[in-house]
Amino acid sequence: MKVIKSHRELEVYKMSFNTAMEIFEKTKGFPKEETYSLTDQIRRSSRSVCANISEAFRKRRYPKSFISKLSDSEAEAAETQCWLEFSYECKYIDKKEFERLYDVYENILGKLVRMMNQSEKWSI
Repeated sequence: MKVIKSHRELEVYKMSFNTAMEIFEKTKGFPKEETYSLTDQIRRSSRSVCANISEAFRKRRYPKSFISKLSDSEAEAAETQCWLEFSYECKYIDKKEFERLYDVYENILGKLVRMMNQSEKWSI
């Protein structure tokens, strides 16, 4: 098994970072009246997913803290899915884009749950 030395090597981190950047680019086209509501919220929650993963990785020495930060990341991923739903219903993104991004977060959520359920494998 390959030893992972940085959170940046984690597949779940890469997925969440890349998707947050994709959301950032997409939200540049959202209406100005959404700037302080939907746009800010979806950017914040999507960025928080990978930020919490990076914190969790550094807290592997403390199993409860590790799981807690992953749990925070899981909650932020679910929140991002909610904002994606609003984006779709408000017609800022199309159905295909919504489904693809939503599915990426489903995959991220699955990876996070697996990490929490197997936290002993990550401890140092």
